[in-house]
Parts: sequence; structure tokens; C-alpha cells
Amino acid sequence: MRTVLCRAAFSVFPSRRGNAADRVFSARTETLYRIKYRFFKLCGNMNPKSPLFLRLSDRLDVYLRLMRADKPIGTLLLLWPTYWALWLASDGIPDPAVLAAFTIGTFLMRSAGCVINDFADRDFDGAVERTKNRPFAQGRVKKKEALLLTAFLCLLAALCLIPLNHLTWLMSLPALFLALTYPFTKRFFPIPQLYLGLAFSFGIPMAFAAVAGNVLPQAWILFAANVLWTLAYDTVYAMADKEDDLKIGIKTSAVTFGRYDIAAVMLCHGGFTLLMAVLGAVIGAAWAYWTAIPIVLLLQYRQYAAIKSRVRQICFETFLANNRIGWVWFTAIFAHTFFAK
Repeated sequence: MRTVLCRAAFSVFPSRRGNAADRVFSARTETLYRIKYRFFKLCGNMNPKSPLFLRLSDRLDVYLRLMRADKPIGTLLLLWPTYWALWLASDGIPDPAVLAAFTIGTFLMRSAGCVINDFADRDFDGAVERTKNRPFAQGRVKKKEALLLTAFLCLLAALCLIPLNHLTWLMSLPALFLALTYPFTKRFFPIPQLYLGLAFSFGIPMAFAAVAGNVLPQAWILFAANVLWTLAYDTVYAMADKEDDLKIGIKTSAVTFGRYDIAAVMLCHGGFTLLMAVLGAVIGAAWAYWTAIPIVLLLQYRQYAAIKSRVRQICFETFLANNRIGWVWFTAIFAHTFFAK
């Protein structure tokens, strides 16, 4: 039975190949495979060859791909600033219930954002090299399904607010609005990545509201810093699709900045690091906090050296590398709260 379940779970995926790009693809499909296998184990004695079982397998695969369950980088980039805020607001000891609520809620809202993004881009993804294999581009999902899945994920995320205070509930409303409307800004706003920065930063004031009962001034410094960081790394992400976006008329910061895109990215990175230094001064950061700055500057320089080529795959890999910057700053804030006691 275990063997049959494994084959059923993996049957919709392409076979593995040898080059580096395909190994990355295989790792992602392996993630989906593990999720699907655990789900099928819950089905007990259901016949894996039955039409219902095969239908469930196909739908689960589509929904997981819409949610980017195989690509956790977006969740991590959304989680890091939220964790920065939680650790600062709680002096390094966040309440487990609050921590769990924000962690699960972040995953759910990022997933909802990905689904609505694919819904909004359904007429364009087929013309973009990186997105041509998404469910909408392949005709594997209906609009109604995507909207219902988005609503379901938002409902689950709302349940995460139950252990939090009313101020956090109130602040979740603009956060929800930003998350669900961002994908549509690519049609008219010249720098939609700035709008995404606002959406990706709202976990910061929400975290302070949940822990401290109000939004302290340092929360807004952190908010502004994260907006710049998001604008930097998502512009690099947009650089990977720049040629395709120019053809289909999608607006992105990479298109708007034109030949100054790299300068804009580094300016945002510099502003981000400067604001993190200002934050350190405001909170009277311990020595450990300041060790992050030279490390982050080195990582940012390496990104500059990489994206100068403007090669699609290198830009995408550079975008992924921003996870390290998020981790470095979390380690610095964690160390600050530890040594400041």
C-alpha cells in the first residue's frame, strides 16, 4: 500500500534529469511529494486507483502549486521581519502562542497572496518563461477554484488572530487589503514592488501591537527599513523577467528603473542597512547587533557583483540569497536581546 501511495503521489510530476536547474526543480517537486504522501496516508484504505483518489491527487497538486508550497523562500522573506519585530517587542522572549499565531498566519497569508497573484496574472503567465508552467498557464485550474482557495486560506489566517488583542485584529485589515490588491497594481503602478514592500512589512506593526499593546516608534523604523529591503530584492526578482514583462506590458520596478535598475537596487539596500543602524542607535543595541552590519554589507556587495551580468538565472539566484540577509539580522536582534539583559 505504501508503494502504491508513493507512486500515486508522485505520478503527476515529471521525471528527474541531470542538470542543475532540473535538480532544483526535483527538490521542489520532492517537497510537494512529501506533503501529498502525508495527506494520502490520512485517506486510510481508500483505493489509490479509484477516480475519487486520482481526482484528489490532481487537485491537491494544483492547490499546493498555487500556494507555492514547494517554494518556501517567500514565506521566509515574510517571516524574518516579523520575527525581528516579535523579538524586539518582547525583549527576546516572545509568547509561544503569539509566535505560533504569527508563524502560521504568515504562511497562510503568503499562500493566499500567491494564489490571488496567479489569478491576477492568469492571462500573462503563459508568456513568461519562468511562469509558463503554473497551473493557470497550463489550464489546470478554474478562476472560481482559485478565489475559493484564497478565501479559505484567509479564513484560516483569521483564526490565527484569536489569541491576539483587538489592536492586532484592527491592523490586520489593511494588511489583508495590501496582500490581496498587490497583484493588480502591476497593471497601472510603475513600481508595484514598493506596494509589495508595504504588504510585506505590515507584520512588523502587527507584532508590536500583539506584544506591547501599541506600535512603538522603533516599529516604524523597522517598517521603513523592510520596505526598502523588499523593494531591493523584488526588483532583482523582476530583473529575471524583465524581457518578458516588456513584451507583455506588465509594470515592474525593473522596467521602470530601466538601465538604472542595479543602482536603484543598491540604493535601496544601502538605505535598508542605514535604517537598521538607526534602529540600533534608537534601541541602544548591544555590541552583538552591530556585527551584522559588515556581514550584510558583504552580502550586498556580492549581490551587486552578481546582478551586474543581468543574466536571468543569476538574478533569480541572487533574489533567493536575500534569505541570508534576513537570517543575519534575526541573529543580530536575537543576540542583542540576549546580551542586553
